[in-house]
Amino acid sequence: MDWLERVAKLRRWTSNDVRAPHKPLLLLYALGSYQRDADGDLRYSAIEGELKRLLEEYGPSHPTTPAYPFHHLVSDGVWEVRTDQGPGSPGSGVRVLRSSGATGRLAPELRVALRKEPALLGRLARVLLDFHFPPSLHTDLCEAVGLDLDLADTEGLTEGAPGWSERAARRLRDRRMRELVLTAYEFQCAFCGYDGMLGASTVGLEAAHVRWWSYDGPDRVDNGLCLCSLHHKLFDKGVLGLGEGHRVLVSQRFVGRSEASRQHVLALTGRLVLGPQAGTPPVADRHRKWHAEQVFHGEPRESTSPPSTV
Repeated sequence: MDWLERVAKLRRWTSNDVRAPHKPLLLLYALGSYQRDADGDLRYSAIEGELKRLLEEYGPSHPTTPAYPFHHLVSDGVWEVRTDQGPGSPGSGVRVLRSSGATGRLAPELRVALRKEPALLGRLARVLLDFHFPPSLHTDLCEAVGLDLDLADTEGLTEGAPGWSERAARRLRDRRMRELVLTAYEFQCAFCGYDGMLGASTVGLEAAHVRWWSYDGPDRVDNGLCLCSLHHKLFDKGVLGLGEGHRVLVSQRFVGRSEASRQHVLALTGRLVLGPQAGTPPVADRHRKWHAEQVFHGEPRESTSPPSTV
């Protein structure tokens, strides 16, 4: 059985480009748990709070429940659920999962495969991360689910290896995407203007996908922004967004009391994006709207001062 391919093809609920990373998040959590205790079970009532926090931080901005993936991941053949009455999930309702003593863990066949080939754990985790989340979130997400990739074989998939797919191959174009985007924005952060160099090389500047490539975002300049490392992370976490007229959005849910928070985040509210240079397409409206609906958290703050570009 090709576990890499099976994990790469997790069935996800999709509608109007809505982001639904519920199953990948649960499976990453389960892999982290397996790494710590290969024989342990995950009781729904005990992990519900942690799963809910994961969905709030790394899932879509609208309210959701961890009961959905806990029940439905079974259909993908990588997860099993038991209750106090025996094998099988009691359903996707929160109350019945709690009251029935529902517990879940990786499917028996997958646990056998992981015991025979421990390096498989790292490769499965890499597939889940690459297919469902932007690179800027990978380290934080592994820490959140308790997954130590330093202990796993995290060598990337190579062309022709099991689990290779055309979709995964798209990551080969990232280097050119970075060059095109940074050039378009004249090697400065589109939000704050940072343009640091170390010798002849840029440092701390990255090409951010507005619509994540894991959700069919193209590797084109009109789907990219040149951002500093800080603002790239905040953009991918939904703290920052891109509004109409290409002005910076700052989420009302963000709280920062220090002068650094005010200067580097809150002061961006309503600021006009810097770039791209003349003759280069700005971020396409369809990608901007996708990020606003699927990544940005809550409502944007209102600017208390006249919008500026610097």
